[in-house]
Amino acid sequence: MALNNFKETLNKKNILLLIISCCALLNAQQLSSDRAIIFPDIDNHFTLVSDFHSHTAFSDGDVWPTIRVEEADRDQLDVLAITDHLYKDPNKNFHSKDIPNPDKNRSFEIARDHVKNDLILIHGVELSREVPLGHCNAIFVEDINKLFNEDETELFEAANKQNAFTFWNHPYREQEPYGVVKPMGIHKELIRKGLLHGIEVVNRNKLSVDALQIALDYNLTIMGNSDIHGIIDWEYEVNNGGHRPVTLVFAKEKNTNGIREALFNRQTVVWHENTLIGRKEWLLPLIDASLEVISLEYKTNVSAYKRDLAFVTIKNHSDVRFILKNKSKFDFFTNSDVIEIPANDSIELQVITKGKLEMFNLNFEVQNAIFAPRKHPVISLKIK
Repeated sequence: MALNNFKETLNKKNILLLIISCCALLNAQQLSSDRAIIFPDIDNHFTLVSDFHSHTAFSDGDVWPTIRVEEADRDQLDVLAITDHLYKDPNKNFHSKDIPNPDKNRSFEIARDHVKNDLILIHGVELSREVPLGHCNAIFVEDINKLFNEDETELFEAANKQNAFTFWNHPYREQEPYGVVKPMGIHKELIRKGLLHGIEVVNRNKLSVDALQIALDYNLTIMGNSDIHGIIDWEYEVNNGGHRPVTLVFAKEKNTNGIREALFNRQTVVWHENTLIGRKEWLLPLIDASLEVISLEYKTNVSAYKRDLAFVTIKNHSDVRFILKNKSKFDFFTNSDVIEIPANDSIELQVITKGKLEMFNLNFEVQNAIFAPRKHPVISLKIK
């Protein structure tokens, strides 16, 4: 009798463990699905979700290169660059006692062999020098082992000979006072010679409006990247709705040539937390592709005071939670002049039109998008 009771209890425990395991698996799958970073394509261009700054255990990162690929797959990135450090001393490495491999291409090769899906993996390196130059990334390089140059200008010339795209990383670092960014003589020289092409306006969880102004003043590509050393899920709290910062690249072709061409042409917008940062010529088409007017309806089966209301449904096709301030001549019946449209969701506005209109425009200032320091774009939605 006791043995039968024990077996029955054991079976119940096994069933319970099976149920818990299935729930955990389903939850993990749901988290993996929900975390995908989604943005629509714009006219004649692919919108490629990209992270051009990441590290592995082959420099000062904490993970093997395969983990970077797995994380990118979970976030459904289109593009990832492995950019381990290259110091002035070629033997310097944070993990050199454990990973003394002299081949600086090795982390990229390991990651490349692990790519299974449509992820485009970019060969890159972080050219790490003391200030005033600081750290800069070179991506699309061919052989990192050939980039050991003492002179900083020659270093960038060698990278450019490999058809690299270069950008200034976390420019605020080690500049005083903290957060104030000014290009030094070496940066101006590299820009003048066409050897430095972009600048990180966002690095990790920091946004530098000074760096944005430098990008505009010196005609540099606007970049935003994770600079991940640890684990994406932990550093950006993905399970709590967080995400890595990414550079949205608008490319005519979904390949390395298309990405390189778009970067050199400054066709980018950065997504940082819930903010879009970029030049107007790319920011506005992205917002336009993200927000779609689904319907306009005047309802007859409502109370008399609602018959002059236009019921307008607006759909958001992106991961941005848009914060819009009403700049049109119409007021809303149930909303204030500031509305929010949730990510990948829709809202219904009751617009006071004081009569039935076949067509009208709603103008909004997009408060969580900037094209220059403290400058927000204004959009016009055609309602018909």
